[in-house]
Amino acid sequence: MAPAVMRVEPDKEIPGKVDVAIIGGGIVGVSAALFLAQKGVSVVLCEKGEIGAEQSSRNWGWCRTQSRDPRELPLSIESLRLWRGMNELTGEETGFRECGILSLCKSDAELATARGWEEEARRYQLQARVLTPEELPSVAPGLAGDWKGGLYSPTDGRAEPSMAAPAIARGARRHGATILTNCAVRGIETSAGAVSGIVTEKGRIAASSVVLAGGVWSSLMCDQIGVRLPQLKVLGNLMRTAPLEGGPEVSAKGPGFGMRKRLDGGYNIAFGQSNEAQIVPDSFRYFFDFLPRAIAERKSLRLRLGARFMQEWRWARRWKMDEVSPFEHVRTLDPKPLAYDLDQAKRNIQAAYPIFRKMQVVESWAGLIDATPDAVPVISAVDDLTGLFLSTGYSGHGFGLGPGGGKLTAQLVMGETPLVDPAPFRFARLAKGKRAVLNPGVFR
Repeated sequence: MAPAVMRVEPDKEIPGKVDVAIIGGGIVGVSAALFLAQKGVSVVLCEKGEIGAEQSSRNWGWCRTQSRDPRELPLSIESLRLWRGMNELTGEETGFRECGILSLCKSDAELATARGWEEEARRYQLQARVLTPEELPSVAPGLAGDWKGGLYSPTDGRAEPSMAAPAIARGARRHGATILTNCAVRGIETSAGAVSGIVTEKGRIAASSVVLAGGVWSSLMCDQIGVRLPQLKVLGNLMRTAPLEGGPEVSAKGPGFGMRKRLDGGYNIAFGQSNEAQIVPDSFRYFFDFLPRAIAERKSLRLRLGARFMQEWRWARRWKMDEVSPFEHVRTLDPKPLAYDLDQAKRNIQAAYPIFRKMQVVESWAGLIDATPDAVPVISAVDDLTGLFLSTGYSGHGFGLGPGGGKLTAQLVMGETPLVDPAPFRFARLAKGKRAVLNPGVFR
C-alpha cells in the first residue's frame, strides 16, 4: 500500500523552450527547480507520475547531520540549514521540526564507532555528543533495556515525506517554474556533443541544460544516451501507526528499529537492520562496481531473486523517441513491503520503548532506494555531454540531503560558486574500472 501523498496540480501548458529541464519530481528535483526559479532561470520539471510518489514519500523522514559519511557531512549541514527555513521559503508546510536524533548503542563496538563520529562532528562545531546510560532518560523518557549509551544530535530534525516534495514543488511554481506531472520524458536530445532538449510523451521541449534527478530510473535514462551510470535498487520498508499519546519526541534508532514521530501524532517505524537488494539484470551489469560494497555490507545485505528480475529483463534498454518508454509503463514503483522485517521492527521497538506495545499499525509500504557503489550521491556535470547534469544515487540519504542537493545542483547548472565542495560527488569517480571508496567507520 502506497502512502498518501499531497497532490500537485500540474501546469496545463507545456513550454516550447526553457533554460533548464529537470527530469524527476522527487525531493531533489523539486528542490533544484525551486533554487533555479528563485534566480529567474526558466525551468520545467517533468515527472512521469505524481510529485514525490516514489522514494521521496516512502523514507523515514529524517533530516540529519548525524553519522553522515565525511564526504556528505558539509552538504548535510547546509541541507539542514535549508530545511529550517523551508516552510518560509516555500510558503507551505513541509512538516519540518527540530526534534533531535538518537542512535542507541547496545555494544562496546557500536559505542566506539559513535565516539569516533563524535570527534568528526567536533570538526564542524556540531552539537552531537555521546550520552552515558545515565543521561539517556533525559533525552529518551520511557526507554527500557540495557544500553551502553547513545549518539545524540539535538539540532537534527524530521519532516513529512508525504508533504515535503509537493510543498517544495508548489514553492518552485510560485517562483515561476513549470511543473508537469504524468508527463514522462522519453529521452534527452543532443546535438554536436551537447544537450539540446528533452522529448516528453506530450511533446518536445528545447533546453540548453538538462538535470537528471530520476532516482532509481536514472541509470536507465542514461543508457538511452550512452552514458554509463552504475546504480542499483535497495528495498526499504516502513509502517505507520495511529496517533500514540505519550510517545517519544526524539527520533531514534537502535538494533533492529528506527522511528520518528509524525505531525499527526503517529509514528513511522522501520526495521533498519538490513537491506534487501533484489537480483535484477543490472546486478550483473554492475557486478564489479558494487562488489566492494557487497563485501563490506555482507552482514546486513540480503540478496533475493524474485519477480522483479523478469520485470526488468523485459524493459527495453533503447527505444525511439516516438515509442512508449518504460517510464510510461510504470508510472509509480510500488513494491510490496516485507512483513517479516516489519514484524521484527515491531518487536524490537516494543522492547526498547514499552509504550509502543499499545501501538496500532495503520498501513505499511515499501520503496526502492537508488544506490551507488560508494553510497555517496552523484551531483555533477557529465564531462562527455555538455549541458547534462546528474543529481541521483543518494543511497537512502536523499530526503535529508534533498534541499542541499537541489541547491548544489542548481548552482552547478548556473556556474555559481557552490555552497560546498562538489568534488566528492563528481560523476567521474564512478567510471568503469574504478574501485569504490567506502567509509566503514560511518555509524549507520
